Amino acid sequence: MTVDMLIFFRCMQIRPQAVIRKTLRWEEVSRFFVNMPPCLIAMEACSGTHYWARELMDLGHEARLINSQFVKPYVKTNKSDLNDAEAICEAASRPSMRFVAIKSG
Repeated sequence: MTVDMLIFFRCMQIRPQAVIRKTLRWEEVSRFFVNMPPCLIAMEACSGTHYWARELMDLGHEARLINSQFVKPYVKTNKSDLNDAEAICEAASRPSMRFVAIKSG
């Protein structure tokens, strides 16, 4: 199983920019983020993303989870992992977005 990710960094800009588009296997996710400078990582909330949010925060990143009902309006075309990742990126950049609290393990 793979995951398509759009990673965006907070810059000195009004809106964060997507700077990396990458498809990873789940076992590659931690290895990928270990050497990356701290960044904001937004994910659609589900039981597995709470685990990954904790792992990524342990690596020094900022993790945010978004309820799927708030992501859906930003999906532009047919459902696919990459389109979902773009919608999550767009939703996370909204100043009024409500994020899900990350549950402890």
